[in-house]
This record gives sequence, structure tokens and C-alpha cells, in this order.
Amino acid sequence: MASSFDSKYKNIARWIEEHEGYLEIGYDVDSPEDSFIRVLDCGGMPWSGKDSYSSIDEALQDADDALSEILKDIYGE
Repeated sequence: MASSFDSKYKNIARWIEEHEGYLEIGYDVDSPEDSFIRVLDCGGMPWSGKDSYSSIDEALQDADDALSEILKDIYGE
């Protein structure tokens, strides 16, 4: 049975579980990146979000939407 996170963020769940990618959330003052959320895998960072969001939910939804296209490019689905 899928958890509520898996149901709400299907592409993030697929990215982590199937693709073995990961997300970074938050700010890193030592990094040149100023985005609040980033999508990464062993090949690098195919997407980074905006520098701020009104909520974590908004950031996660933005990442989930971006991953929809990224996963289509990778797996053709």
C-alpha cells in the first residue's frame, strides 16, 4: 500500500525508489547553488528549484513536476 507521500509525489517516489536518485532540501551557505530544493543522482543535478517557496509542499510539488519530465526523458514513459 502506497503511503500518502508516495501518492502525492509519485515522481519523487519513483526517482528515489526506482532511479536511486535523491533530493536536497534547504540552503547550503557553502554551496554556489542558491536553490531551496535540488534533484540529484549519480550523474549530477538535472534540476534545481527556485531560491524560495511559500511552503515545503510547494517546493516538493515543483520538484515532482520537474521529475515527471526528467523521468520521461530517461525511461520514455
